Amino acid sequence: MMDFKALKAEFQLPDGIIYLDGNSLGPLPRGAAARIAETVTREWGEMLITGWNKAGWMGWPTALGDRVGRLIGAEPGAVVLGDTLSIKVYQALAAALELRPDRKIILSDSGNFPTDLYMAEGLIAALKQGHELRVVAPEEVAGAIGPDVAAVMLTEVDYRTGRLHDMAALTALSHEHGALSLWDLAHSAGALPVDLAGCGVDMALGCTYKYLNAGPGAPAFVYVRPGLQEHIRPALSGWLGHDAPFAFEPSYRPGAGIERMRVGTPPVLQLAALAAALDIWDHVDMDELRARSIALSEKFIQLVSQSTPELHLASPADPQARGSQVSFRHPQGYPAMQALIARGVIGDFRAPDIMRFGICPLYLDEADISRAAGIIAEVMGGRLWDRPEYHQRARVT
Repeated sequence: MMDFKALKAEFQLPDGIIYLDGNSLGPLPRGAAARIAETVTREWGEMLITGWNKAGWMGWPTALGDRVGRLIGAEPGAVVLGDTLSIKVYQALAAALELRPDRKIILSDSGNFPTDLYMAEGLIAALKQGHELRVVAPEEVAGAIGPDVAAVMLTEVDYRTGRLHDMAALTALSHEHGALSLWDLAHSAGALPVDLAGCGVDMALGCTYKYLNAGPGAPAFVYVRPGLQEHIRPALSGWLGHDAPFAFEPSYRPGAGIERMRVGTPPVLQLAALAAALDIWDHVDMDELRARSIALSEKFIQLVSQSTPELHLASPADPQARGSQVSFRHPQGYPAMQALIARGVIGDFRAPDIMRFGICPLYLDEADISRAAGIIAEVMGGRLWDRPEYHQRARVT
């Protein structure tokens, strides 16, 4: 059994803060600052450029990729880290379209994160081959998968509501119709059990700065099914995806396996932070974490619904149908969230009216949930959000 009290002690959280925004940016693992300092002072400072070999920096993207892979049900050698999530979306989608040259439809849904759709639009415009991005309601995805679909590109957990797609069923249906499956795991990795290999997923991608606690700007990861790797020709053919980067050949030859999905130089300091975070995650059982997440989420929904009926649940009521976040709707959601943050309950807001609360059991417990619900009741019941400063929109919401 996991010791959640001991796990909570592994994170640095300011006194008096109830942090319900780990679905947007995870808090600092206590070991991360020392690990980054070691990389800066002992490795970079003393080894200088020899750190690429002596400290093993060049191998971190795949070594840490395997550690992330354990959390998402990936086969060894199927995950690599680097670049941003948007870049990994572009890479994976471009590869999928090239593998299905006779099909022109990219299928997605209206719950997908906007950057995924933007990257698809940009890729279509660059290719100029008559592709179409077809966006349907989440519940209409299964019925929209047909013989003209090249790739089904979905985010498993809706960033706004936490609604959870059935990865196994939709991947199987995609394959039945000859389409490739692409899954965005930005709100899945570290939040709930994922079984990429078991579901037969073709490609997946995600970020490490949310539930995985690698810090702001931490690198993304990309997964490619082992049997598919040697058939992919990367559209972003960066030098570190080359089969022999330091041969400096004038033309590109894709690297072996997942290495071909590398693009640019690894972000060493961010990878050091991720390594420290994974020292915690290496000891996490995802099934136990999921059970704990559901228990805390159910308690949160019950308390808020009883004390604050003016907040309307936007997440699915069925805990098996949502990820590790709970969202409520309110027409004054933005100022309400600012008032909560001012009182030490940190969540976030998503337009037009969503108040999001991430339920991360590694550093939240029952007492945090009860206190948060009580403060929400005070803020909403007393209309404490109705102050001019809370209505001023910041650049990041």
